[in-house]
Amino acid sequence: QVQLEESGGGSVQGGGSLRLSCVASAYTSCLGWFRQAIGKERERVAFKDRFGRITYTASVVGRFAASTDNAKTTLYLQMNGLNPEDTAMYYCAAGPWVSGTGCTFDYWGQGTQVTVSS
Repeated sequence: QVQLEESGGGSVQGGGSLRLSCVASAYTSCLGWFRQAIGKERERVAFKDRFGRITYTASVVGRFAASTDNAKTTLYLQMNGLNPEDTAMYYCAAGPWVSGTGCTFDYWGQGTQVTVSS
């Protein structure tokens, strides 16, 4: 069992910035940030895979940047140029890499709310 603790959410004006942190209790091959807005499907925002590579969803490219600590048990998400469409509950998730599938996410944090006003 892996515990995940998220922090850094809050309320900002459009164009503002926030930095989210996710700390995992143990190393896993995959560590990512997801978000879910009211009435929308859950979306994978950014994740680190077994090779240490970070992949972003298209809508945040150039605005968000994810990074890890040396142990790769912490995943930060620097969010710049926020807009109201970024408003969502943001969840950290972790899990193993599965052959033929890639990253899976079996462990989830409680979430941290990000609200962006226009």
